[in-house]
Amino acid sequence: MESPSPLERLRRELALAVGENAVFDGWTRRAVDAAAGQLGLDPVQARLAMPKTQSGMIDVYIQEVDRGLQAHFIPERLSSLKIREKIRALIWRRLEIMGPAREAVRRALAILAMPQNVPLALRIGWRSADLMWRIAGDTSTDFNHYTKRVTLGAVYASTLLVWLDDQSEGWSDTAAFLDRRIDDVMRFERFKADWRGSTDHLSLSRFLGRLRYPPR
Repeated sequence: MESPSPLERLRRELALAVGENAVFDGWTRRAVDAAAGQLGLDPVQARLAMPKTQSGMIDVYIQEVDRGLQAHFIPERLSSLKIREKIRALIWRRLEIMGPAREAVRRALAILAMPQNVPLALRIGWRSADLMWRIAGDTSTDFNHYTKRVTLGAVYASTLLVWLDDQSEGWSDTAAFLDRRIDDVMRFERFKADWRGSTDHLSLSRFLGRLRYPPR
C-alpha cells in the first residue's frame, strides 16, 4: 500500500480535531485554525491540508472516523462475537468516536442533505457501511453483498438520528433503539434464508432466469 503524502498525513491528523472544533465554529476555516492551534500545528499548513468546502471537510472527518474504527477492531477483538454483536459493536464504536463532535455531526448531516451534496452523502454512507461489513468479516460477492450494505446503512442512519437527540445517561435510549433495529434485521435475515430455500424462491429464480435467458 502506498504511504500517504505529508499533506495527507497532516489532513488525517487534523480531521477529528476539526470536527470537534466545528461544534463551535461550524465546518469553516475557523475550525481548521482552532484545530491546528489545539494540536500545535502550523495554521497555514493546516489550511493547505484541509479541503476548502464544508462538504469536503466533512468527508475528510468521516474518513478518519472510518480509519479509527478499522484501527480499533483488530481481528482478535471481534473473532469471538456473533454477527449481530459485531455489527452492534461497530456502530456503537462509531458513535463513541464521534461523541466529542456530536453537534458538528448534526450540522454535517444538514449540509450533506443539500441537493448539491446528496451524491457525496450517498458515497459516504455506502463507504462506511461497506467498511463495517468488511471489518465484520463479510466476503459476499453476490446480491447479498449489496442488500447487507443497504440494510446496515439504514440501521446506522436511523440510529445516528436517535443518538443526536439522546440526553439519556450513557446514551441508553440509543442503545435500546439500536438493539431493536438489529433484532428487526436479524428476523428479516432469517426470513430471507427460509425464503431462499422455499419452492417459491426456486420458482421465482427460474422465472427471472427465463426473463434473462429466454428459450430459443
